[in-house]
Amino acid sequence: MGDNDYDENDGQNDDGMARDLPELDSDDALFDSIEDAAAEMEEEMSNRVDPEILAGAAVSGLQDEIERLNDRLMRSAAELENTRRRAEKERVDAGKYAIANFARDLLSVADNFERALAAAPEDPTQMSEDALKGLFTGVSMTEKELLTTLERHGVKRIAPKGEKFDPNVHQAVAQSPAHGVPAGHVAEVAQTGFILGDRVLRAAMVIVSTGAPADTPEATDTTNQQTDGSTGEAGSAGKEPPAAGSRVNTRV
Repeated sequence: MGDNDYDENDGQNDDGMARDLPELDSDDALFDSIEDAAAEMEEEMSNRVDPEILAGAAVSGLQDEIERLNDRLMRSAAELENTRRRAEKERVDAGKYAIANFARDLLSVADNFERALAAAPEDPTQMSEDALKGLFTGVSMTEKELLTTLERHGVKRIAPKGEKFDPNVHQAVAQSPAHGVPAGHVAEVAQTGFILGDRVLRAAMVIVSTGAPADTPEATDTTNQQTDGSTGEAGSAGKEPPAAGSRVNTRV
């Protein structure tokens, strides 16, 4: 290869490299390009947040949330305590004033008794028959008012004369024969009882009948019926019942 050929190729390569290089019009354009790149880098750095700042903001937010929850907890605890105190006060007041309406209704009964006593003379022998009847009528009406008041509040009287003896609401104080009252039934009421709903406040004190007295025709008839029923076919075979007027022990 000759020297001329090398030089021509070398010149061609130089022309290609010259064409690839960027063309700058002047030094001002170069400086403007550098300044723009620096401004972009500065803006990008300014947009970045320091991790410590982020962590501090997160901690501050959590502390605010904790304080808010603590405040709600304290308010809830205070409301619960107020509710408990209010319920306790209502319970105490209910126990203390539960009978307020009942007591208020009894005041008129007490007033009527007071009027009756005021109308009665100190010496009963000086009371006329009309005054005595008036006093009796007034006391009877006051008793009726008292029983009505008790029933209005759920208290009912137990007066079981003639009823079958019930140990749940009756208290037997004695046993005695009684005309017209079957055995095991209440012959007399010594003291009335009272119930409140299904609860017995005071059982009625009663005398329980043992049946008719032994020397009465009623007792004899009862005995004959019992004898006939107990002998069955043997009684119809010729055994005669006890004579009328015979004493038969009917006590239980």
